[in-house]
Amino acid sequence: AYSTKEESTKRSVGRYPVPNKKDLPYDIVELMEEVELKTGFLPNVFKAMSHRPAEFRAFFAYYNAIMNKDGGRLSKSDKELIIVATSVVNRCPYCVVAHGALHRIYSKQPTLADQVIVNWKLANLSDRDLAMLEFALAVCRADNITEEHFERLERHGFDREDAWDIGMISAFFAMSNRIAHFIDLRPNTEFYDMGRMPRGA
Repeated sequence: AYSTKEESTKRSVGRYPVPNKKDLPYDIVELMEEVELKTGFLPNVFKAMSHRPAEFRAFFAYYNAIMNKDGGRLSKSDKELIIVATSVVNRCPYCVVAHGALHRIYSKQPTLADQVIVNWKLANLSDRDLAMLEFALAVCRADNITEEHFERLERHGFDREDAWDIGMISAFFAMSNRIAHFIDLRPNTEFYDMGRMPRGA
């Protein structure tokens, strides 16, 4: 949860220092500049993880492996919805806000992520989406995963490889959520408005 102390608003990233750009390895600076050029701002997770360059590389390499892989039945909006739903359970404001914004952009649905944040069981989800989130949340909560979980996914068009993708996203972001928690990672203000109105409106 956010701190109610007035000084907390002055900490734009978190509780660990962000290195100066000139002190960072070239490959990390190059990636950060590429992301900033593409999005118009640099998400705070890049700043925070640059505190540990080797872990920065490992973190974003695995992120790219699961989020930008070729093939599979999960769309970009599916993946972002999984992150939103599981990050709510893990009480991670940064990931809820940031990935809620990305879901709005990829899905072009400005309210669905908000519905999932409040109560995913009452959200305007298809049966397919419900099955996907049920599996993701079972992994998130470390429930006993049984064949029934896989069979339910299969009834909605997901195969075992899709189940792996859903489970891996849930598991990776459980780690990411906990990193954000202990470093007190704050969402960029830009995320709050992203995808809520058509461009140019």
